[in-house]
Amino acid sequence: MDATDSTSTRRRATRAKLYEAAVTLIAEQGFSATTVDEIAERAGVAKGTVYYNFKSKTELFEELLRYGVGLLTSSLQEAADETARHGGTKVAALDAMIRAGLVFIDRYPAFTQLFVAELWRTNRAWQSTLLVVRQQAVAVVETVLREAVENDELSEEIDIPLTAAALVGMVLVAALDWQSFQRERSLDDVHAALSRLLHGRVSGR
Repeated sequence: MDATDSTSTRRRATRAKLYEAAVTLIAEQGFSATTVDEIAERAGVAKGTVYYNFKSKTELFEELLRYGVGLLTSSLQEAADETARHGGTKVAALDAMIRAGLVFIDRYPAFTQLFVAELWRTNRAWQSTLLVVRQQAVAVVETVLREAVENDELSEEIDIPLTAAALVGMVLVAALDWQSFQRERSLDDVHAALSRLLHGRVSGR
């Protein structure tokens, strides 16, 4: 590994620590109440390190949204690709994506809570960024739904954009409810319940 690669790796690691610190603090006390000093302290870095990586707290939050939803989108896409590699149907791919979403939310509950809360706020500086990253995640599901219709697995009558948004929303809201109020349930149990909804409501013809 040359010096450039080493520097890039260190910077990615530092940014990941800042993202983790920021998302935890903002989820706990809100964006306005969270200071750069607190983020730096939680991440175990100097305050100057925050400004070296990001111009402002707002930019840090925007990049946090890109980073977190990017991870979610990659998880959904990998679930679809893995199902395809094993010769599964498109509906099976949707089912695998539901599970991948639950696994992601179980791993990053603070980010998910923050993301869902921000979706319903208005007049935020990062609103355009939020809409872009939301669409990236929904678009992965839209693609699989469209392919399912083309393969005659699903009815041509389904509204693909709305159904994709509904599936993503179902996973996000159900998982947050699970995390907050039904922790006695296992991930398998929650996935099974959402899988029944998928097969009963979307794939039923």
